[in-house]
Amino acid sequence: MSNDKLKSAPEAIKCISSGSVVMIGGFMGCGSPKYVLDKLAETNVRNLTVISNDTDFEGVGVGKLVKRGMISRLIASHIGTNPETGRKLNSGEIAVELNPQGTLAERIRAGGAGLGGFLTPTGFGTIIENGKKKMEINGQTYLLETPLKADVALIKAYKADEFGNLVFRGATRNFNLIMATAAEYVIAEVEEHVRIGGIDPEDVMLPGIFVDCIVRGCAQNVQC
Repeated sequence: MSNDKLKSAPEAIKCISSGSVVMIGGFMGCGSPKYVLDKLAETNVRNLTVISNDTDFEGVGVGKLVKRGMISRLIASHIGTNPETGRKLNSGEIAVELNPQGTLAERIRAGGAGLGGFLTPTGFGTIIENGKKKMEINGQTYLLETPLKADVALIKAYKADEFGNLVFRGATRNFNLIMATAAEYVIAEVEEHVRIGGIDPEDVMLPGIFVDCIVRGCAQNVQC
């Protein structure tokens, strides 16, 4: 029996429907699953809650979802690279929840680890603390940050084998690794797809147990 998880992008994204909560890996486009996002942008899915570090740039990656009005709520670290997101925030078309970048990453990690939340001093004394529980420990006030989970995670890796074991290149690991642990269904866009045994076990950065589906995106040595 084959363990191959390879699917076409249109087939893979059938699990995403209007109202889904979707985590999207990448950092200003680095390590972003652009091919899968292009195909998602061609669908009629709407009212998505998107959890991502940022919204890329206008008309690129997550930016395509913003432009097409597919996102109703965004949980991110910053939106400064995409003026369209700012315009839709100001017009009320998108509800944006901004998190300090480390807090965002840790909330996702907590979701993947099954934790009920974590305490951090970051944001105390600022608008970030609004509506959050506070706790004082040894004279230091902390905010309780709750975990983040998603229905689907869209991530990007360099290489995958049939079982979904993944290899990343450099900084493209960013949010991709932790998001793969915090979603019910994980779609990995990859540049190269090999048979089982084609990746040395010592080189596996994310075990295939976390990956439900593989989509072959950009060709090897082509930046995407």
